[in-house]
Amino acid sequence: METKKRHLDDLHFEHQLWLSEAKFYTDELAIYQKRLEEIASKNSDSEVKVQIEHFQNQFIIQKEQLDILSHEAVIHEQWLANYAKENPIAVDHHLFADHQSTHAKINTFKEIYADLKVEFNRFIADRM
Repeated sequence: METKKRHLDDLHFEHQLWLSEAKFYTDELAIYQKRLEEIASKNSDSEVKVQIEHFQNQFIIQKEQLDILSHEAVIHEQWLANYAKENPIAVDHHLFADHQSTHAKINTFKEIYADLKVEFNRFIADRM
């Protein structure tokens, strides 16, 4: 399979977009965590407590994944910036390998996160 090549500006744009999305997801997880704490304070049922613990664990896992993916984007961005600094003339004409493995990881994260949101919203609806 041939590796897709991209311009520096395209890769930079994708990094910035992903980092913005990651910030949004992080903020959203904080909101969900607060909502979960509200539900926990109002429910003592053991089944609800099990579900609360499940969501707490899932939120921690998703936050860790966001941190890992954001770190990968920052590292790649730094590598591109160093390349541009060292090769200021050639950088406009050079094509870089697309970061397809990172795309795959981000898409997987988004799918899992979307499923988690649906599951959590059902849980919230059942508690109201």
